[in-house]
Amino acid sequence: MGGIASVPGRGRKASPQEQKKARGNPGKRPLNNHVPEFSEVTNIDVPDYMENMEFASVMWKSIVPELCAQKVLRITDMHNVEAFCMAYENWRKAQREVAFHGIVVEGAMGGPIKNPALTASNEAARQMAMFGAMLGLDPSSRARLTGAGQKKKGNAFAGVLNM
Repeated sequence: MGGIASVPGRGRKASPQEQKKARGNPGKRPLNNHVPEFSEVTNIDVPDYMENMEFASVMWKSIVPELCAQKVLRITDMHNVEAFCMAYENWRKAQREVAFHGIVVEGAMGGPIKNPALTASNEAARQMAMFGAMLGLDPSSRARLTGAGQKKKGNAFAGVLNM
């Protein structure tokens, strides 16, 4: 197949231009300067429906100021922030259920079955990983954003020759 995705949507996702610029354009390929400019979010309150939620509102209040401070949050990213916070809410609630009832519960027929909260927890964790990566909330996404691991100029062993 020669590195070309055989089905649309599969394969490696293209990095946004802001990420490429932030990394110093490591591939040295020409950047597309005709990308749409979306409004930067400088501060946004917790959505009304999320205000009374136990965990989602706390997560919102902790990540939104950080993303705004890094100037990476755009108005078009807000649905990802909401989805991340809701996934966190669901994950915490599912984990509470597992902690309270255990990993095995009694089924409808009286026999032991896997706690359904485990499935909800796993799905919420997958969603958090996906939306968190889109927002740069995990270490590997942050490294791609900041260009971590860039090679230092100079020879690390130059001092050895002068001994």
